Amino acid sequence: MSNKKIIITGALGQDGKILSKLLIKKGFKVYGFINLNNKSKLDKVKYKKVDLTNFNKIKKQIKIINPTHIIHLGSSNPNFKNKNDFFKKNFISSKNIIDAILRINKKIQFIFANSSQIFKKKKIVTEDDKFIVSSSYTKFRIKIYEYMKLMKTSEKLKFTNLILFNHDSIYRNKNFLFPRIIQAVKINNLKFIKKIYKANIIGDFSHAEDICNAIYLLIKKNKCFDNLILSSNKITKVNDIINLISKNKIEIPFNKNKNYIIGDNSLAKKELGWKTKKNIFIAIKELRKIYEK
Repeated sequence: MSNKKIIITGALGQDGKILSKLLIKKGFKVYGFINLNNKSKLDKVKYKKVDLTNFNKIKKQIKIINPTHIIHLGSSNPNFKNKNDFFKKNFISSKNIIDAILRINKKIQFIFANSSQIFKKKKIVTEDDKFIVSSSYTKFRIKIYEYMKLMKTSEKLKFTNLILFNHDSIYRNKNFLFPRIIQAVKINNLKFIKKIYKANIIGDFSHAEDICNAIYLLIKKNKCFDNLILSSNKITKVNDIINLISKNKIEIPFNKNKNYIIGDNSLAKKELGWKTKKNIFIAIKELRKIYEK
């Protein structure tokens, strides 16, 4: 039984729930920072309603809990009507956690869940590839990475910038791509299905349980990385997933020139001993069962 205490922001999201369950199973004490009261809370997780834009409240809670790690999964959804507010809210929230760590205990490790969207478009990316600002969403994520690097140099912040590629599970929000596809197939919304087919979406997709298992191994091995890619390292065609769950089979040729990004996950496998046990097709089958009930 571990005595380690872990704080997870965004604890009621997909990754927050899966990771909380896994860490509790492994004997960790999990504290979930949330901004809304939600009925779908997990047993054994100690939830705290915390405004991440309020530095003093964050500092107080971190000091009381005294965790070994803080996993920052939470961020507000992009509000494209007010991009400046979106940037400020998310940047300040993340910065507040980092600053609180540096004030309270520099031994606390900060794990930041970043997005593969920060990469410049190319076929295969590694941790050494450059980031590019393409939206208010990527701007805040790149700025936080730069701040973490600065604090590592000046204040000896211990952090890992996790670069997460697409991943799904039964906990994925219904407004995301695959739940929408499953719902469209269920009600035979051919207009939406054909629209997705025409888009011919190609990408790097994983099962969320595999991604969360890698985060657990990162904590277990007590390691830090400036950048760490978590991905499937494989090309998946969304049309193949539609054909998996739909009676209407439509074939669209693979477009070699289409923009997509595949993440090279060899560093995570080598340094963490990480092995993927599931895949996106298993995630879709599991998710489909939920919607069939």
